[in-house]
Amino acid sequence: MILARTPLALAILALAAAAHAADDAPPQARTLPTVDVHATTTDSYRAADSQLDTFGSFGSAPLHDTPAAITVITRAQIDDRQPRTLSELVRGDAAITDNYAPAGYYQDVSIRGFPLDLATGFRFNGMIMSAEQLLALEGKEHVEVLKGLGGLEAGVVEPGGLVNYVSKRPADVHNVTIGTDSHGSNYEALDLGAWFSPSFGLRVNAANEKTHSYIEHADGRRSFVSIAADWKITDKATLLLDTDYQTSGQRSASGYQLLGGTTVPAHASRTRLLGYQSWQRPVGIHSSNTSLRFNYRFSDNWNAQVSAGHSHTVIDDNVAFAYGCFYAESCASGATPGYFFAPNGDYDVYDFRSPDDTRQNDEVRGVVTGSFATGSVDHELNVGATSFRRTIDRRAYVYDYVGTANIYDRVVPSFAPSPNEPGPSVRRLTSWQRTLFAIDRIHLGEQWQVLAGTRFVRLDESAYDDTGAIERHTRSSQSLPQAALLWQPTAPLTTYVSYGEGLSLGREAPYWTSNGGTTLAPLHSRQVEAGVKYAIGEGLDLQAAVYRIRQAYQFARPDDTAEGFTFVQQGQEVHTGVELNLAGRITENLRLTASLNAIRARAENTGAPTYEGHQVVNVPRWRSAVYADYSLPFAPGLAILGGWRYAGSNVATPDGATRVPAYNVFDAGLRFATQVGGHALTWRLNVDNVFNRFYWRDTGSSGGDSYLFPGMPRLARLSVTYEL
Repeated sequence: MILARTPLALAILALAAAAHAADDAPPQARTLPTVDVHATTTDSYRAADSQLDTFGSFGSAPLHDTPAAITVITRAQIDDRQPRTLSELVRGDAAITDNYAPAGYYQDVSIRGFPLDLATGFRFNGMIMSAEQLLALEGKEHVEVLKGLGGLEAGVVEPGGLVNYVSKRPADVHNVTIGTDSHGSNYEALDLGAWFSPSFGLRVNAANEKTHSYIEHADGRRSFVSIAADWKITDKATLLLDTDYQTSGQRSASGYQLLGGTTVPAHASRTRLLGYQSWQRPVGIHSSNTSLRFNYRFSDNWNAQVSAGHSHTVIDDNVAFAYGCFYAESCASGATPGYFFAPNGDYDVYDFRSPDDTRQNDEVRGVVTGSFATGSVDHELNVGATSFRRTIDRRAYVYDYVGTANIYDRVVPSFAPSPNEPGPSVRRLTSWQRTLFAIDRIHLGEQWQVLAGTRFVRLDESAYDDTGAIERHTRSSQSLPQAALLWQPTAPLTTYVSYGEGLSLGREAPYWTSNGGTTLAPLHSRQVEAGVKYAIGEGLDLQAAVYRIRQAYQFARPDDTAEGFTFVQQGQEVHTGVELNLAGRITENLRLTASLNAIRARAENTGAPTYEGHQVVNVPRWRSAVYADYSLPFAPGLAILGGWRYAGSNVATPDGATRVPAYNVFDAGLRFATQVGGHALTWRLNVDNVFNRFYWRDTGSSGGDSYLFPGMPRLARLSVTYEL
């Protein structure tokens, strides 16, 4: 066990000694940036740096000099848009789509068409977190999204990328926020911070929310608290602690499924809770995340960081789950696969209960960064090691059929719950990842840079059945290289080409395939990317990237087995795309974020011709998003907010025969900033989906089963923030 169970009881590894520059070092050796524990927030839509390039695998360089596509969702964007879920947070980046993101439940997304792994694809201050928890943004300064392979940055991770939540730092802040929405929800938040001395500061955020959901019978509540502490021990040593805790409860909304496996439901309701039963309890999620980072500066040229992370989530999963039609009379002939809704809209209702489902991630990491020169060539070196453990403890769950309903039922029939009870809790997974990594950024004059590095990953994972008996043991070792060439002909312009490799876990075969329950081998992925970053003045950044990602294609291959399908890795899944992103200030009064993504995501050489020659499931060919903030010159303090989102038609079946239609959605809002008695007061009004457009936002899958989730109807949120 790397860390104790309580998030505040963290163990720190002894700091490894690092060589510092000799007294006669050449004068061209570069000075590394300092770690500023007094960093404060800004009102910008543009970010200059990210954690991913400070002690990460890209070397110690600003975002402008990083050979990767990184989007930063700033605090100003979060405040103005008032997102409450992961799905709402990432709307502004066209490369990110929902992937099984139910209301009232923890959500997942895809980046560049590849779903993230909730076990390893999300970070809390750079440390791997258990992402099976609801989003809480009150304590976050910004959110970073690395798009594309993160093998050198993260080890075993899906090829789409990473999401990193960055905590607020101590500052002189005394704000209280209250809010509501068009359904009568209540929201209160507190943000307090201070530097008590030149060397010690504290930041506390707390929130309480009672949600009146747009979905019937799905009201929810959550409470959140976070603490950030910075201690400047000496001029060379700093210690940063961040910890948060959240508890929540809300009924989860089941997704729709294709009728008969081929037809998108007509006249689907966005507000009806499929399968609703009065005895269905809310899904309770209790989560905590902690990071502890110790930074030490040996000299102007050599730094070290030792970090520890702990993430703990307990899920009380309770769902009257709408799924399939195995027991429906309309599917008795066997013509319709039982894992879809019936052609007439019938679906089965299951009593699913899985209390005390516990996920825990623990990680320690040590990194040494330094700069030196060999002749006329400057080097910036990052060398480090990580050890990560994930465990899952789960009780034998209840998953029993209780009745059949229809999607067009105005009132769902009442059924008796299952009399069965969950079994005792047992260890279901123990997964270790141990890595070593090194990367060198080589400066060849003022205009050219070369990055070259590798991460050696050793994976050791054991899975157990519901009695605790081992059923799978996976071991894998892999070296994941990364290389990039940067050309900077002028200071505002950076161009790059990069190559990287990654490793991700194989998926578990769906129960309805001939090898159901079998976990496939880890997958090797490769990415080639070329990009341009241009700083248009001091307040506006333009990014463009072209990429291609290859990975083995995992799918249920039709065959002549009794089940009709076998889950395999065969052929290649190839995603080729173009991204454009713009963020910052256009004029003195206009701030903007704009994003465009065009992607060709195909399966090749699969041995199943009908699965080729079209987009893969849940990857729209075109997506775009624009959000603007215009301050009215004739009305001091008043700004108009607006947004537009577009997604092309989205494939819903592996053979490409069924698609959900394209959609345009418009958002609007106002912000008014004034003062009362010398204290700042800010009103914010947001209206999502102004024209109340119906659309399908998600055709993703979970556990091998496909679902359809409608987008949120028109919703207005109003908040006021007062500086105490």
